[in-house]
Amino acid sequence: MSRTETLADRTNPFAGRLLPRAEDGHKGDFGRLLIVAGCQEMPGAALLATGAALRSGCGLVTLHSTERALQAAVSTYPAAKLSEDPREYVSEVPALDEYDAIAVGPGLGQEAETQSALSDLLWMVRDWNDIYPDKQKKLLLDADALNYLALHPDMLSILPHKTVLTPHAGELGRLLQAPTAQITDERVTDFCRQTACVLVRKGPHTRIYTNEGLAFVNDTGNAGLAKGGSGDVLTGLVGGLLARGYDALTAAELGVWIHGAAADYLTAERTAEAWDAGDLLAHLWVGFRRLMEN
Repeated sequence: MSRTETLADRTNPFAGRLLPRAEDGHKGDFGRLLIVAGCQEMPGAALLATGAALRSGCGLVTLHSTERALQAAVSTYPAAKLSEDPREYVSEVPALDEYDAIAVGPGLGQEAETQSALSDLLWMVRDWNDIYPDKQKKLLLDADALNYLALHPDMLSILPHKTVLTPHAGELGRLLQAPTAQITDERVTDFCRQTACVLVRKGPHTRIYTNEGLAFVNDTGNAGLAKGGSGDVLTGLVGGLLARGYDALTAAELGVWIHGAAADYLTAERTAEAWDAGDLLAHLWVGFRRLMEN
């Protein structure tokens, strides 16, 4: 049976679920994330996702992208590791052995070679998880990775259990092959049951669905998020939380709540008009602080 819960109904909606950070820990203890994002025409999406991942608590973040994005990343995010694709768009993916989670999609574009690389990546994750059931790779798909799935629905059957999907309304309509007005909670939870995915339906009062039929409604965030780049920040944040060690549902809940809390702070300070995705990225700490103080 489905139920709806507002994440902000409680003072701290994640009481007892925040992972401790050992005082004697090192970066390898806090997870390794691979981000596959960007192309020559859209390097900014890759940078926003990378910056958010670096602010998620994740230990190590690697960005696989094109030359232009990596040139910007060198100076903007020197803490990130870099993996360069030889083309002007993503045409291949690196070996996945060292990563705990992979976040894919922002700014990729839809070149034929990029779609082939996405297919390769999904099969690589599937094969790894079949061979190493105790060392499962976690996966998040956003933006053009979701558009790829919409074009190749047969690939939904190979997604890892609890893959996180983060569509906005248009992407969700393409995934479900239905007009936005006809997409009900029941229709989305049926999709999650069929795919065993956790789905973040981005928009006003972002909803999170699971294959168990639960629907969680977030109560942070505001219309200031309706700007380009906000979703790229969410991708990096949730991807980093997956690598950090949270299960798919908790990573999605935490990420959505923190992302929205940062937006609420910015709108209170500057109005919903006068901030952008870069400001959102820089204020993710507000969401973490709110959770830790409550």
